Amino acid sequence: MFEVTRYEARRRARGTLGLTVGLGLFALLIIGVFPSIEASGVDFEAYIESLPEAFRASFGAEAFGTIEGFLAAEFYQFVWVLLFGLYMAYTAGGTVAGDVENGRLDLLLATPITRSRLLVEKYLSLLTPIVVLNLVVPLFVYGGTILVDESLSVVDLLAVHALSIPYLLVCTSIGLVLSVLLPRGDLAQRGGMAAVFLLFVLDSVTASTDYEVLGALSPTRYYDTTEILVETSYDIEGAIVLAVAAVALLGLARLRFRRADL
Repeated sequence: MFEVTRYEARRRARGTLGLTVGLGLFALLIIGVFPSIEASGVDFEAYIESLPEAFRASFGAEAFGTIEGFLAAEFYQFVWVLLFGLYMAYTAGGTVAGDVENGRLDLLLATPITRSRLLVEKYLSLLTPIVVLNLVVPLFVYGGTILVDESLSVVDLLAVHALSIPYLLVCTSIGLVLSVLLPRGDLAQRGGMAAVFLLFVLDSVTASTDYEVLGALSPTRYYDTTEILVETSYDIEGAIVLAVAAVALLGLARLRFRRADL
């Protein structure tokens, strides 16, 4: 059981390691800059208030003068929500379409394995970077705050990572759906990134407007790093919505893959 998952996870191990180290070091860099910003004496609250609502909504630019608000805006909202989400959609986009394109999928399906099981096991292998980064990167973040003599709630830090998992699963599922719909891996990968980015923008530009309800279509509506780190507010219902959406998209991909003419 789960032979495909183990094999695919091993294939992703090197990339996951590189990504983990890279984001961990970037987090340390971001944290290392904070003391100089804090000591600058700039009235960040007034500056943030002058920014467009769409910008503040996109990057959670609130309480920028605190380590929690700074991390939420400079690291989590930009790197974790946007870039990591794009990465997962991109990676998932090549999962099926890439194997179809290079003929590898025919070899896999020649073995005694059903299409449904193959798709689910490939999806499970995509959890590798999500799990590893959410276990390791918090250590970099918390260690960095100690080095600059700042305090950060461990519970809030763990919550911001735990609640990111359903969000990242949705991004992964979006990429997987496109991977079974599109004939080429590069198209599915670019399509996955475009879809996640457009949904991110949709939530941002509709915030505090008459069209705010449209932002409910975006997964970012249900995962707010600023609320978690600055306000210690955990949107459990939002996490449930994201988890259900991820499973529903996986089910859609599975249905399409079972009926696809390969």
